[in-house]
Amino acid sequence: MDTYDPTQIERRWQAAWAADRAWEVPNEGDGEAAYVLEMLPYPSGEPHIGHLKNYAVGDAVAHFLRRRGKRVMHPMGYDAFGLPAENHALRTGQHPRESTEASIRSFRSAFDAWGISIDWTRQFATHEPAYYRWTQWLFLRLFEAGLAYRAQAPVKWCPNDQTVLANEQVIDGRCERCETPVESRRLEQWFLRITDYAERLLEGLNEIDWPEHVKTMQRNWIGRSQGAQITFRCDELQHELPVFTTRPDTAYGATFVILAPEHPDVLRLTAGTTREREVRAYVDHAATMPAEQRSNDRRAPTGVSVGRVVTNPVNGEQLPVFVADYVLGDYGTGAVMGVPAHDRRDFAFAEAFDLPIRRVIVEPGAPPAPLPYVGDGVLANCGPELDGLSPNAAAAQILRRLRDRDLGHERRSYRLRDWLVSRQRYWGCPIPIIHCPTCGPVAVPDAELPVLLPEIENYAPEGVSPLAGAHAWVEVVCPSCASPARRDTDTLDTFVDSSWYFLRYCDPASAEAPWSPAAVDRWMPVDQYVGGVEHAILHLLYARFFCKALRDLGHLCVDEPFRRLFTQGMITRNGAKMSKNRGNVVSPAPIVERYGADTARAYVLFIAAPEQDADWSDAGVEGMHRFLARLWRLCCHAAATPASEPPRIPEDGNDDDRRIMRKTHWAIEKVTGDMAERFALNTAIAAVRELVNEASPERQGGAAPATVRFALTTAVSLIFPFAPHTACDAFDRLEGRALWREPWPVAEQVWLHSDTFELVVQVDGRLRDRVNASTSATDEQLVALATAQPNAAAWLTGRDVIRHVVVPGRLVNLVTG
Repeated sequence: MDTYDPTQIERRWQAAWAADRAWEVPNEGDGEAAYVLEMLPYPSGEPHIGHLKNYAVGDAVAHFLRRRGKRVMHPMGYDAFGLPAENHALRTGQHPRESTEASIRSFRSAFDAWGISIDWTRQFATHEPAYYRWTQWLFLRLFEAGLAYRAQAPVKWCPNDQTVLANEQVIDGRCERCETPVESRRLEQWFLRITDYAERLLEGLNEIDWPEHVKTMQRNWIGRSQGAQITFRCDELQHELPVFTTRPDTAYGATFVILAPEHPDVLRLTAGTTREREVRAYVDHAATMPAEQRSNDRRAPTGVSVGRVVTNPVNGEQLPVFVADYVLGDYGTGAVMGVPAHDRRDFAFAEAFDLPIRRVIVEPGAPPAPLPYVGDGVLANCGPELDGLSPNAAAAQILRRLRDRDLGHERRSYRLRDWLVSRQRYWGCPIPIIHCPTCGPVAVPDAELPVLLPEIENYAPEGVSPLAGAHAWVEVVCPSCASPARRDTDTLDTFVDSSWYFLRYCDPASAEAPWSPAAVDRWMPVDQYVGGVEHAILHLLYARFFCKALRDLGHLCVDEPFRRLFTQGMITRNGAKMSKNRGNVVSPAPIVERYGADTARAYVLFIAAPEQDADWSDAGVEGMHRFLARLWRLCCHAAATPASEPPRIPEDGNDDDRRIMRKTHWAIEKVTGDMAERFALNTAIAAVRELVNEASPERQGGAAPATVRFALTTAVSLIFPFAPHTACDAFDRLEGRALWREPWPVAEQVWLHSDTFELVVQVDGRLRDRVNASTSATDEQLVALATAQPNAAAWLTGRDVIRHVVVPGRLVNLVTG
């Protein structure tokens, strides 16, 4: 057969892999374990080209490691709870479970068609009771340890989805899913104490091999600041108001206090005052604004007085309290002291609201600087004991006085806030808590897990969870005192489900525990994790927190879940992000049907470095298809040609043999290095294409058939991680063996070092000649050699003198004009 038929080839090898159970790996066995994982997909609709790129990257790594002798676990699951399925149910009347499972079938069909090397014995979906039983069990362990708690707090509320959102799920003041402007509400919610792990989450970033920009995003989100906490007191309400500041030395310059709109005391301080309605309206408006806009120094300041005053503990002055949107709730305590003489934003606010401005830092011996003054200096106008001291010395003395009165202390503050996990939605994991009027929140006994999600008819939220209407399910007795009680009707944020799924893959059939310690010890941490950078703060931070907390509770031995992380870039079309609204979405299905899965897989990895965004090109797809077809046909021809042994050392064979052998071992070293060290999958594929060009009939010259056959056999071995079906078929024709069981080729050093190399000669960017050159030649000698070659010399004849010459490595480019 000389016709490259990818459909037939791919069906044949997918069946062979299934019959061989090629990708299954038991927990027990010899050899070094390697865990390769892509972020589990949310099953909504059908997979798109971005999914293909994500799983093609991970699959290439899995294949590479297997053939280098590792026992690779490469599992798959589905992040199946969440809003899209529930919203689909509201639109169509189809139960979320039905639409979710239909989508899972579509994804599984696509993965099979793409030939992704998944160990399907480990498959699960997070909406399955066998899985969320253990999500509930883990929540209860956090609850018992005090790491899960219920508190009343101002929250971000999506009026369209009728549910609470975590801070991270609000993008530019809008719900990340439906883009509706969010509102502020005060509700009693469940939180996880991720803030207890802020410092360890920062320190752990130094121990893992992650892209630096992802680490920076997490560091910025955690947002560590060193400073002090000072307690201001509202005597009227007998209420203490802790304020965080990085400049305790300027406390004598404070002339007002500002609360963030999200601050939990805002509504308490305004209750019963004439300001209550105005403050509430201001708070609601601030909730719709993105943090970047609120903290923009160039904005005109806005704010509202709350109608109360507090006492400055350093001097006893009564300071007015405002709520202003330039203060963010996730900074310090959400309350700041306004020192307008020495802070630009405070200065603008004081001028806008006609508030006092008091200078307390001056430059010694210099005339008063214009305000606000944010430079170095010494204290002034703070009393004889402080005036003239440096800011550090003054801060130490001020804090010593405050500590003696229990009104202040040094503090390290974090921008990070506890993780809000309550959701007023149906399609999620029920929170396994029973609320008893006598006992308070009580854990559902482990023996009664899972708390199954009940069947209901109306999924529409109306300010409370739809589960609240399932009275037979809600009304229970207290496990502690047997009094009438009620189940918690909220469900868990779906990021809880995905914060531990990678642990379940290690032992997915376990019915006695979420995992066995031996299985987790064998596989964790994940050696290579692949996924989108959009999860840098949400999923990746939460998963790290889960591992650290579970280790502290004695359930894990690992502290960090993902040893190495790779974040792939997006695929765009005509430079624009793909979306259904733009009508530019590329579906993999018709591409696979027309060109084959190998073409689609290899192309998405070839068009750009995998961490970069890449623009889709239909012509590029056709080009990759032609390359694979050409490689396959060359292999068919070589397989039909008798061949002996290729040269073993550079002295054997003729010049063409040596040239092809050197190129072959160069390609082995290049592809191996690109995959093992640089994650440069695009240049790895390019190297294989170079090797195939070298072994093509027009370049073979006098090389022996055995040399050509060796080069082509190596080429298909190297292309296997990217185009496994074509590679297996070609290798079977050449060698009659299963390529996936073959070891990865190793470059022989004797072929990598030579006194000569092939010099490529271009004129005005077009190839004109190739010639062997000495590795010790200077650039000038290489130029002289290049200009002496027949084709180059002929092209240069009669043209203007060479303007300049570029000699990058093995290429001479002669530029005329």
